Amino acid sequence: MANIVSNPVLAALRAKVQTLEGQSGRVRDVLPFGVAGIDRQLPGGGLALGALHEVAGGGADAVHASVAALFAAGIAARVSGKVLWCVTQRDLFAPALEQAGLVPDRVIFIETGDEKSLLSCFEEGLRHGSLGAVVAEIARLPMTISRRLQLAAERSGTIGIALRRWRHPAGQADFGQPTAAVTRWRTYFVPSAPLPVAGIGRARWRLELVRCRGGEAAEFEVEACDAQGHIAFPSKLVDRPAATKIARRFAPS
Repeated sequence: MANIVSNPVLAALRAKVQTLEGQSGRVRDVLPFGVAGIDRQLPGGGLALGALHEVAGGGADAVHASVAALFAAGIAARVSGKVLWCVTQRDLFAPALEQAGLVPDRVIFIETGDEKSLLSCFEEGLRHGSLGAVVAEIARLPMTISRRLQLAAERSGTIGIALRRWRHPAGQADFGQPTAAVTRWRTYFVPSAPLPVAGIGRARWRLELVRCRGGEAAEFEVEACDAQGHIAFPSKLVDRPAATKIARRFAPS
């Protein structure tokens, strides 16, 4: 009987499957968050570069996706090179992105009239190869299109962030549909820590890692991005276990 481990037919089949799944066997470069508890949850110790990721707002923020946009801006701020940001409507508040570390001089904004044009810009930006990141605000992300975006990101090494944003709350049901994204995140506002004096403390978010290829779903409570794009665990949670809890209730998508 032939040795199964060394069977060249099976080896070729495994390689083919990995290619179809976008997992060529090479070690992906990653962008660590710099927060050990989060990086431990991500294969390779960080957010995969040369890959497609999804971010969506949760709850009342599903339509505006303000936290999701700031989370995406913080990620883009920590990669080198220009950032292409694609939108279909002119309501992006650039000063808020700067507060999350993404300065205006690094961003190229493109406003398209419809999502079809936006997706074309998204894919072309990922294929370009000289950009640090491409962010696109989109409502629908069919599997076929997400695969094209994932392959484009893999080939160029550029990180792609699909910022899922819907015009009506009911539209967020589409986030449950499967895509080829390597990670999928949902973001929420949570109350900031009270200060001993009058004022408002550093904003806090709840991050749900809904899907992670090669990893597990999880939840984290973090302090919002600083001026360099870095998030952090609140001081009272720094010495606690990595994720607030492993969110096994989330079905893989």
